[in-house]
Amino acid sequence: MLLTIDIGTSIFKSALWDLDGNRLSFASAALSVNKCGLKYEAVPSMWLRAFEECCHKLLSDLKRQSNVHNGGFAGVRAIVLSGNGPSLVPVFKEPDASDWFSPLAGNAWLWLEPQMKSSRMDEGPQRESSAFEPQPGLNTEKLLEYSSEVSALMGGFVDSCFFLPKILSIKNDEAGLYHKTKYFLGCPEYLAYALTGEAKTVFPSDGFDRWFWNDSVLEKLKLDADKFPPFIRPGDPFGNILPSAARRFGFAENIPVISGGPDFFASILGSGVTEPGQICDRTGSSDGINICVKDHISHEKLMSYGHPVKPYWNLSGVINTTGMAIQWCRDLLGLSGFHEFFSLAKESGPGSGSLVFLPYLAGSRAGDSVSRGLWRGLTLSSGRSELANSVLEGICFAIRDIITVMEESGAAAEQLHVTGGLAGNAALNQMKADITGRPALEPALKEAELLGLAVIGACFLGKFSSYREASGAMCAVQRRFEPNPENARLYNDFFVRYKQERCLN
Repeated sequence: MLLTIDIGTSIFKSALWDLDGNRLSFASAALSVNKCGLKYEAVPSMWLRAFEECCHKLLSDLKRQSNVHNGGFAGVRAIVLSGNGPSLVPVFKEPDASDWFSPLAGNAWLWLEPQMKSSRMDEGPQRESSAFEPQPGLNTEKLLEYSSEVSALMGGFVDSCFFLPKILSIKNDEAGLYHKTKYFLGCPEYLAYALTGEAKTVFPSDGFDRWFWNDSVLEKLKLDADKFPPFIRPGDPFGNILPSAARRFGFAENIPVISGGPDFFASILGSGVTEPGQICDRTGSSDGINICVKDHISHEKLMSYGHPVKPYWNLSGVINTTGMAIQWCRDLLGLSGFHEFFSLAKESGPGSGSLVFLPYLAGSRAGDSVSRGLWRGLTLSSGRSELANSVLEGICFAIRDIITVMEESGAAAEQLHVTGGLAGNAALNQMKADITGRPALEPALKEAELLGLAVIGACFLGKFSSYREASGAMCAVQRRFEPNPENARLYNDFFVRYKQERCLN
């Protein structure tokens, strides 16, 4: 068996698999995020508690399956981890599985309030409003300067949410915390450290140099190199599980704990996106659009890095607020749940009564940080159903907008593989097909991150010879949505309006 773990922002997910990609058990645990001024933080011991909670749930589920795997976790041959990022965890001491919840680290720094924006290299530090007040424990003006300093050093824009600007902020503005820190780790690396005692940093793939570091960069920034653990790649082991951790949870001794890379890396494999022209749409609070391309493509609005399947590359764009926009509109309309929201949206015809919605409620990562949400075309005949449906259409138009930029940069975009929390919504999948003009494929297993981690683990253990082979064998499509020609023609006209509003916004 394989145990896979994906640590999200609000939920900790786990699953047990056999080496053929059959999911034997699934468990999850809720996570919380704390807001401190402009910073959003998490308590790292919460991830350890979630790991233990999920282990108990998985074991209970295995026991109910009386004819399957009665040995419990003793049959687990490897643990594969991924998680959110770029979270930053200042680690203070060595792990001790006999005292599993002892505080090893300070609070994890996840992200900043959306209004807190970093500048590009050729611009000075900017603030969105003159009423923007510094917060306790975070010098916002200096953080913008650190982002600019790192950007200039790395030869390209590095947002303040990434590792080095955060670490510079801690070093210069929280000296006590900096000197107390033994290692700076990411979220999944922290759990791996607690399980193995090995501190490693996961370098996702070629093309990520700007967002990490090397000895020369650390020297120029006057950062202590010994606080930065060595790099490994997805598919590499962090190390073997500590004997004390194995005993605590019932694992066999010396099983490997393997890096699955960032959550998007695993999701690409778990969605079956292994050939040029295939697109992975990771749905959730935000949508990540990842397309497999033959060659490296540089574009200021997109990220480009090595695809899990060599020698291909991945081209990526993100829409910050998709699921969050749906939740926002649901609450605004006083609806009790998502089912009620989607039922209301169905009452509207395609085009939502000529209402156009821009879903940039927390800005946009696609090259500009000043875009904002917008409803255009409101009239006295605009009803609740039109408002709800226009939000869904706006999300799909934003996806098409990113795909259009990808095509203009030289990528071929042929089919959309939908994953994540909204992947099972047939109405939304059909709308995505109609608006993008491409088939939308719904997977049999919606949790692509966990399945992708199983792909990585099965290859590590020698079941398959390549990620392409493993993904092809383990990923199944449940349903295919073809574009409706009539709706597609209507949406082509509406996309022109959407682009006009996007340019004016």
